[in-house]
Amino acid sequence: MPDLPIPLPDPDRPVLIAGPTASGKSALALRIAREQGRVIINADALQVHACWSILTARPQAAELAQAPHRLYGHVPRGADYSVGHWLREVAPLLDRHPNAVIVGGTGLYLTALTEGLARIPPVPSAIRAEADAMMRDAGAEALLAELDAETAARIDRRNPARVQRAWEVLKATGRGLATWQAETGPPLLPVDRATALALAPERHWLNQRIARRFAAMLRDGALDEVRAALPHWPDDAGQPTAPLWTRAIGAAELIAYLRGNISLARAESDATLATRQYAKRQRSWFRNRMKRWDRLDLPGGD
Repeated sequence: MPDLPIPLPDPDRPVLIAGPTASGKSALALRIAREQGRVIINADALQVHACWSILTARPQAAELAQAPHRLYGHVPRGADYSVGHWLREVAPLLDRHPNAVIVGGTGLYLTALTEGLARIPPVPSAIRAEADAMMRDAGAEALLAELDAETAARIDRRNPARVQRAWEVLKATGRGLATWQAETGPPLLPVDRATALALAPERHWLNQRIARRFAAMLRDGALDEVRAALPHWPDDAGQPTAPLWTRAIGAAELIAYLRGNISLARAESDATLATRQYAKRQRSWFRNRMKRWDRLDLPGGD
């Protein structure tokens, strides 16, 4: 991790740190929290799951001993958990720790925190099952064709999970997702009330870190972690309808190895590539959605 390219932030203001996977954001958060006596709050949608520690690069014992960490590894495998759940857990934490460091790579969590989240009623399980069946039998295009025009024009049409969510909301409430979003309330933590940092590492350096980190995960026991999940691995893993916990990068590849479908070397190569592709999507989100954040261009180096 390069040296912090800015002075330590105002100790009385909360700090937001976004960055692609393996960019060093957790190390930066720990440095700030340790030196200024802050609490760290997780904003990564996969690090909340209890079943993944090594595979999601969750802070380990040495890091946990240096500063208080919240919302890491507290969600049981298979439990329902969404950005709405996360916001409801963050709110009381910010009341108790108004200068917390909130760090993660899940752009949806961070934009919901700083821009607000529409209060959409829960989708009944019967409608979700109907959407799952349509997605499985006819694909996202069938759902997209039934959306209201305003929502269809605004959502990410290439993301099947977003398309299904929009269809479910319309079916359950009779109102398009775009209409609900237009009524979004005030954000829990506006950007202008925080020190908001978006890490932008040099691409080649980041790709090298991604490869080294996954190799280190294997040495540290990621395969055993995935082996423990094997009996619980659902048939729809890899599909838009799959439980969120199955989307940890590297899990599907190591499952394939454990089932004898590919070699361990191939699993490592595929997982590394998938991580690089994920980092690319994260960079695109941060670039397009976090224009008011302070961009930190990080030079290559260790």
